[in-house]
Amino acid sequence: MTVRSRGITWDQASARRLERQFLANPAAAGTPVAAIVAAMLGAHAQVLSAAELSVGARAAGVTRADVRTALWEERSLVKTYGPRGTVHLLDVHELPVWSAALTAVPTGPNNFPPDVRLTDEQAEQVVAAIGDALTGACLTVDELGEEIVARTGPWAGERVMPAFQDLWPRWRTVLHRAGQSGALCFGPNRGRRTTYTRPPRCTPLPQEEAVRTLVRRYLHAYGPATPQHFTKWLAGPAGGAAELFASLAAAGEIEEVLFEDTRAWVAAGDTAFPEGPVRGVRLLPYFDAYAIAAQPRELLFPGPAYERALARGQAGNYPVLLVDGVVAGVWHQRRQGRRTTITVEPLGRLTARQERELGEQAERVAQMLEATAGADLVIGEVTTGPHA
Repeated sequence: MTVRSRGITWDQASARRLERQFLANPAAAGTPVAAIVAAMLGAHAQVLSAAELSVGARAAGVTRADVRTALWEERSLVKTYGPRGTVHLLDVHELPVWSAALTAVPTGPNNFPPDVRLTDEQAEQVVAAIGDALTGACLTVDELGEEIVARTGPWAGERVMPAFQDLWPRWRTVLHRAGQSGALCFGPNRGRRTTYTRPPRCTPLPQEEAVRTLVRRYLHAYGPATPQHFTKWLAGPAGGAAELFASLAAAGEIEEVLFEDTRAWVAAGDTAFPEGPVRGVRLLPYFDAYAIAAQPRELLFPGPAYERALARGQAGNYPVLLVDGVVAGVWHQRRQGRRTTITVEPLGRLTARQERELGEQAERVAQMLEATAGADLVIGEVTTGPHA
């Protein structure tokens, strides 16, 4: 494929991404929560309240209760291990793609010491035991551990994995693999204790088909992008993505474009872009999908934002203020009874229009969090550090 002679600008790419993320215009009332999560390619849910805010920022009238209804009652969402081995909310109907594609991604070097690691055979035994134990059951981590040891052997339960100034049993080194393969997902909390269960049974796509589908989905949501961008988003090894993109291009499934003077790719035929940037103010929570996946990062986090809103170059550790499609500050919210206080630290001067929009965004955050008495907006320094 030849590179388009008229290159795509950051403003054009950003505008299209924001539109497809429901960040330019929120999804209409009644749009299924799962459809919004699917458009994001998953909502990061290590902190569930952040995932709820991510979804609510993209949909008119949605609150945290709507997200939890979709997750725990309707079961249109599943909370499990997704891209980068981190906890995500995923559309349950997309599990055939996710479970096949994520297990096809090479895991790279094992960072655990030899006396902590599981062999490949042991890891397979543990994942199978997890799926077996959770079929028709909802178990705490301790209960699940007992079932795994009973099905495998004492070696699985040896407390050798360093974690949070403690030692966890060896089987937990592959907990994320069980989630990515479809053997495990999170269940409703039992009091304050996390539980696990098995997601609805599905037939995974053939792995090659699933990976190619995931690339096209990623390019639809976040393109134009390079193989390096895709690898960073998925946390796969550096090698292999270039060959994958080349094979997709040769098959006519993706095509090459010029993006900010760099060769990049979009899904085949998906070359229409808006002419100008999206104007407006948005408050995005911790680990929002747009802040993590949109590349190049130095254009999304321009100038002082690269230092203030990233943690050693890593996106997601701060909630961000988005102005006209780029990061222009950080923010923090603190709930007090029926009200919430939103503190916003802009990195530049806001216009009167932007300040009005910021006030509207603060009230929207309060609505999503069901703070029925609204929000108090404070413009000033955010003293809270990055999320771990």
